[in-house]
Amino acid sequence: MAETEALLKLREEFRMQNKSVFILGASGETGRVLLKEILEQGLFSKVTLIGQRKLTLDEEAYKNVNQEVVDFEKLDDYASAFQGHDVGFCCLGTARKKAGAEEFVRVDRDYVLKSAELAKSGGCKHFNLPPLRELIMEARVEELKFDRYSIFRPGFFSSLPESWASGHSVPVITVVRAMLNNAVRPSDAKKELLDNKAIHDLRRADDPLKP
Repeated sequence: MAETEALLKLREEFRMQNKSVFILGASGETGRVLLKEILEQGLFSKVTLIGQRKLTLDEEAYKNVNQEVVDFEKLDDYASAFQGHDVGFCCLGTARKKAGAEEFVRVDRDYVLKSAELAKSGGCKHFNLPPLRELIMEARVEELKFDRYSIFRPGFFSSLPESWASGHSVPVITVVRAMLNNAVRPSDAKKELLDNKAIHDLRRADDPLKP
């Protein structure tokens, strides 16, 4: 209970800072869940989606969400989309088997790195890299020297409900809630590597708050 009360206080303090956030890849499963949680928690004063197409967001809860449509092949032309955000979540990604090796490299390596470069230039302080990334990609983003760089490495990434998760599988919602719980916690660490246990520990803090 004490941990939950501390988390609620951290969230409130975070909201008072009126921070801006962007999500790359909000059309994918992780991005969709992340957007929903961000809006439900009301952590950011401005929420921007950056993607290759505009998403249909009809619900009232999404009315203040900004959308920036970019061409990932010409990202330098869209540098303004990355300007003025305090926190960034990169949820870009594709399956190697489904997309093929060439497309996998273009999305998971080239697009991610260029987006990170523009985010850094645009003033982003805290960059979050969710699962399904190559280690070499993590290292190259680290070279950009964000004020805070958080990497999430769960075990088997699962779309199953949290109640069905095993010791090694981590549902998307668990990772998303851990990401947000981590974001509101102050940290002096330049780089954070959050493994399976750390993700579950971060998520556990709001157990009394979420079904």
